[in-house]
Amino acid sequence: MEAEMVALIPMAELPEGFSYPEDYLRVIELGLTDLEPWWIMDGAILFNIYRGLAERYPDDSFVPFAKREDNDDVACWDLAGRNIVIVHDYASPGRHRRGEFKDFYAWFRQAVEDLIEFDG
Repeated sequence: MEAEMVALIPMAELPEGFSYPEDYLRVIELGLTDLEPWWIMDGAILFNIYRGLAERYPDDSFVPFAKREDNDDVACWDLAGRNIVIVHDYASPGRHRRGEFKDFYAWFRQAVEDLIEFDG
């Protein structure tokens, strides 16, 4: 999947001051978006999850980018914490955070480990 073919959340819809990190854009450019059980989202699915997280967790500022296929976990940039969080979508507020990573590549390394261990 080429970067120009990927439909990301429009800049006008993103929180002020946020822009997609270069490491994330590079991974998309390389087509490394299907890391079973994780997949990097785009298009309507990405936008719908972005809107849904904002509605379900209004006290947080998340920009999602990946989802697990075997549960409701979503990897997001947490703008308040300036890191990556794993949100267990649809969990009760206060119980929705499942883990965190210091940056995109830390999450990506774990996603590759999950790929190696996954027996879908």
